[in-house]
Parts: sequence; structure tokens; C-alpha cells
Amino acid sequence: MQDFDEIYRQNFTDVYKFAVSLCRDPVLAEEITQETFFKALRQIDRFKGESRLSTWLCRIARNVYIDHTRRRELAGDPLLEQLPDGIDLTDRLADKEAAYAIHKALHGLSEPYKEVFWLRTFGELPFAKIGELFGKSESWARVTYYRAKVKIKEEIQ
Repeated sequence: MQDFDEIYRQNFTDVYKFAVSLCRDPVLAEEITQETFFKALRQIDRFKGESRLSTWLCRIARNVYIDHTRRRELAGDPLLEQLPDGIDLTDRLADKEAAYAIHKALHGLSEPYKEVFWLRTFGELPFAKIGELFGKSESWARVTYYRAKVKIKEEIQ
């Protein structure tokens, strides 16, 4: 196993970018990334090498983010979904009411549809990476993304 400092240096940027794609908040992404590496350090003996180390770290980051979101919701402070500046989901986003309807529909999606849609649309991750994060195939990620899009379109029509 590599020295943990080396693991941190080699994987920090990827884990941070992944965290930003989840929460769309650079400050929160930094916290998620730090907590991810803290947990990874404590659990490094559990890494069996069945996947790439970066994939394992991103799975930890995903769980840290989910835990953070649950804590906020339980505290009565729901995580507000906002589109980052400059992202053109569709022409309908120019209309604030339509954008709100899209956000509302997206927020109401169940997992894994919601996360797959966010990772693909806002995180700009390829389907192969999304599938890898979930321990599934690229085809699974494509189908899940497509179904999420269909559900959003049905909701806003």
C-alpha cells in the first residue's frame, strides 16, 4: 500500500471535483473531501483492491455527502437545489418558473435517479465513471439517466 500522504496528493483533486459535482458548493466540497480522507485513513485496511483507489474514495465521499444532507434535513434546514451559473440545461431554464419546476421535479426524484442525473448533467461525469461509482455498468448508468430525464419531463409537463 502506498504512503497515505501520496494517496492524498494523487487523489485530492479528483475527490474534490467529485464532491463539488455532488453539492455544487466549493466550501462544502472541501469539507466533504477532508472528511472523506479522514475516514479513508481510518478504514484503509478495509480497501481490498477490488476497485481503483479513486473509486473507493469517491464512494466514501458520496456517503459523506449523503450523511451531511440527511443531517441538514433532520435539523430542518433542507438542502436547496440551485443551478450553478452558466449551465444551460434546456432553453426553458431562462424562464424562472420553468427552472423552478425542473428543480422541483429533480428534487422529488428517488435515488439513484437523482444522483445519476446530477452527476451526468452538472458533474459532467461520463457514464462509465457513474456506473463505476455505483458498482454498476456503463449501460446501467445510461438507462438510469434516461429514466431520470423521462421522469423530470413527465413531472414538468
